[in-house]
Amino acid sequence: MRQTLKGFGAVLAVGLLAACASAVAPEPLTGDLLIRDVRTIGFEGETPAIRENAYVLVKDGKILAVRETAEGLSAPETVDGAGRTMVPGLTDMHVHIWDEAELGAYLSWGVTRVRNMSGLSFHLPLAKRIEAGEVMGPHLITSGPILNSPGPNAQINHQMVETADEARAAVAWQAEAGFDRIKVYSNLTRPAYKAIIEEAAARGMPVVGHTPEGVREEGMPKDKPFNVSFEEVLADHFETIEHIESVVWHGLRNRHDEAAARALGRKIAAEGVPVTATLLAHRNLLLVAETGGAATSRPGTELLNLVEQQTEGGNFEFWAGQDPAPVADDAAFYAQVAKIFQEEGVTLLAGTDAGIFTNIPGKSLGEELALLTAAGLSPYDVLRSATYTPSVVLGTAGQDGCVEAGCAADLVLLPCDPLADIACATEPAGLVYRGEWLDRAALDGLRQASAQQDTERTMANVFGGMAEYGVDLSALTGE
Repeated sequence: MRQTLKGFGAVLAVGLLAACASAVAPEPLTGDLLIRDVRTIGFEGETPAIRENAYVLVKDGKILAVRETAEGLSAPETVDGAGRTMVPGLTDMHVHIWDEAELGAYLSWGVTRVRNMSGLSFHLPLAKRIEAGEVMGPHLITSGPILNSPGPNAQINHQMVETADEARAAVAWQAEAGFDRIKVYSNLTRPAYKAIIEEAAARGMPVVGHTPEGVREEGMPKDKPFNVSFEEVLADHFETIEHIESVVWHGLRNRHDEAAARALGRKIAAEGVPVTATLLAHRNLLLVAETGGAATSRPGTELLNLVEQQTEGGNFEFWAGQDPAPVADDAAFYAQVAKIFQEEGVTLLAGTDAGIFTNIPGKSLGEELALLTAAGLSPYDVLRSATYTPSVVLGTAGQDGCVEAGCAADLVLLPCDPLADIACATEPAGLVYRGEWLDRAALDGLRQASAQQDTERTMANVFGGMAEYGVDLSALTGE
């Protein structure tokens, strides 16, 4: 009897073990691409979510699974991550795209999404062509044409409005053209600005941009306040406010006052309005001043749009002749303000103003991340400002900016640990974009192709778009 019971117990134990093994066996999954042995970093929390030796299975442009073992995972294409670090694709929240040629440069530096901040009509079909896979480039979000009023910061490509009626008509035109967000600028008159806010809200369009000051009068900002206060604009809850430099100008009336900056940071945080830092935009002004203009032709500038660069001659000459010392003082204070804002709870986003002046497409984002780290932010917080935080601000959290099942398969493979050295994030070892693996050679090819520009197409893009919203092009074309 004992032998019988003992035999029964052995059979039962074997059965239980088999059942347990069956219960924990991973579900077999087949994808398009399997990345083996990578260290993944997630940025959803206040601290990094790290997986060592992970296996990432991709299918149909999305992450199908992330596991600690390859068991049950299969795909016709396999990439060995060799223990390197994989992070979500990077987002540059402030760029200027002039032609499709420059798009590959962004991808070559791991930038898989951009927010274009001076929209023209060609950007709308271009964004659709990117999503359809007809053009190789980062996901493209765009504002409409910049809305501004005449004044010291007016530019030829701005859509100019002064009255409330003109402003409402401009917002209506942009909405009907297909743009889904409005960008405003600093010279906007109070009537025009208020009408833009009301019309955009009625149409469900977020507003982004520089904070409008109203008409600039003599003595502003040192001796008298602006016509439209920074606090008024803050209460209108922009999607993002652009440039710490502009925040200092308007919000602090250009004073280098640490205590005032901290108080302003608390106000911005309380209103929950994100700020796109763009430290690089000013730092490159300093670079041109320090080099007497030589920086305008440094390696990488061949990727800047040739037509746009022809309009920068006066700016290059001006900054090349500036005394670097006060420009450096400004740059140091803007970096200090970035750190203060982060300490006070302001949501900071990474953006670069790439595509204008000497801000190189793609490369500039890595430079911006380095500047934010040098300002005192942790590498984790800096990378978060270019991955997860943009997804939150843009309303796509859980869909992208993450390394989890269900997230978009836009992923950057880095050669080392960016949490230990942010410089590691400046030159990818490879990229997964829309589920497709691009090795370093492929990224180099995209970068090289970006230097092959079509100036006629650019001119059609820019001049055609500007003519649609009423810009008089005779001064530019000579007609």
